[in-house]
Amino acid sequence: MTKTELIEAMAKDAGIPKTKASAALDAFMDGVTQALKKKDGKVTLVGFGSFSVVRRKARKGRNPQTGAAIKIAAKNVVKFTVGKKLKESV
Repeated sequence: MTKTELIEAMAKDAGIPKTKASAALDAFMDGVTQALKKKDGKVTLVGFGSFSVVRRKARKGRNPQTGAAIKIAAKNVVKFTVGKKLKESV
């Protein structure tokens, strides 16, 4: 499902125009992004899941074309943990 398809589904289910559904989805994504930027950022949607930030350690890798060893820098990544209701419904 693409963002456009999600907006169409939200508008239909809520009985609102697509412009308002698009604004709501954008506000949700901005809110999650801002919450995850904080030091111990975490967003929990009960029954759906949790978004959190995890620090990935630096590691060694290989260039698949040349086979040369490369260093992969440490970085923060977003982790999604599935909630119970979502897990059961899928």
